[in-house]
Amino acid sequence: MKYKIPIAATLLAVAGAIWLANREPAPIDVEVYTLAEGEVRATVANTRVGTVKACRRAYLAPATGGQVAKLHVREGDKVQQGQVLLEVWNQDLHAQAALQQAQIAANLAAAEQACQLAGGAEREAARISRLGRRDQIVSEEQVDKSVTGGKAQRAACLAAQRAVDVAQAQLGVAEAAIQRTLVKAPFDGTVAEVNAELGEFVTPSPPGIPTLPPIDLLDLSCLIVSAPIDEVDAAALKTGMTACVSLDAFPDKRCSGVVSRIAPYVLEKEKQARTVEVEVTMKDPKDLAELMPGYSADIEVLLNRKESALRLPAEAILENNRVLTIDADGILRERGFKPGLSNWSYTEVLDGLQAGERVVVSLGKEGVKAGARVKVVE
Repeated sequence: MKYKIPIAATLLAVAGAIWLANREPAPIDVEVYTLAEGEVRATVANTRVGTVKACRRAYLAPATGGQVAKLHVREGDKVQQGQVLLEVWNQDLHAQAALQQAQIAANLAAAEQACQLAGGAEREAARISRLGRRDQIVSEEQVDKSVTGGKAQRAACLAAQRAVDVAQAQLGVAEAAIQRTLVKAPFDGTVAEVNAELGEFVTPSPPGIPTLPPIDLLDLSCLIVSAPIDEVDAAALKTGMTACVSLDAFPDKRCSGVVSRIAPYVLEKEKQARTVEVEVTMKDPKDLAELMPGYSADIEVLLNRKESALRLPAEAILENNRVLTIDADGILRERGFKPGLSNWSYTEVLDGLQAGERVVVSLGKEGVKAGARVKVVE
């Protein structure tokens, strides 16, 4: 037996299908940013992590190898410029210096004797010369012989004095040899590491072959942050620009930094990411508090700044400086704008958008595109 579907039911089903087909999708919930004026900064940041460094650091070793005879410092000690930190065995050199000092004393005595004799000979020559001229008692030959003898004694005096100078120079050589066995602080600082013990044999590093230095000295009176900047961004940098420093070990930025050095060459360790090393010095003593060399740090150099400018958050910007705005009907419209100053947070709007317009920031949400109907959520 066959059943017939009522005409009314058929029409109802068709109407329902048409309604479902034409039904508008539900609005998409989106978050928006209302364009307003605020501060905008153009900045440049490092491409790889930077490092906090001491202004001066010296890896100290004696100029000549030998056995450590005296070690005057320990790790953490504060030292002054010129202070002796380490001494290599040098008793033989001290003995040579003492020998030279004795030789100087002997030469001084010999010079005194020679000069006294020269004085006596000159006085004798003067008396004989007077007798020869006035009384004709002394022959001309005797006068000449006496004068020549006086000059010879004076020359012997001068030679003895030069011998003293030679002995003093030799003493200087011996003392310089002693200095080569000493490790002295080249500046006021703090001993970071001591890699030597009494009785150990230490040597200076051979050319081109770095070895562990006996003493590592740091000047902690000022600290710098050294970080690599991409070669493209580095072209806009100049010494004296202000900079902020961020450290993983501390929550707050430290913004008393000043660009103190820009390397005059480009590092090419990574062929696809060549960088320029930039150093930032922090001027505020509060920003130096609790810092230690070796901390990882990032720098952000300020290129330009506007106190009040129409700005967009970075998360609201599509490629090619496009944004999605919401019209009065809740429909998304794609629009372009002319950018100005820019950083990781905000971009200045020079033209194309007006204050008060609403721009979508939840761009990654599914269905958010031009023409979609949306609903703004707080």
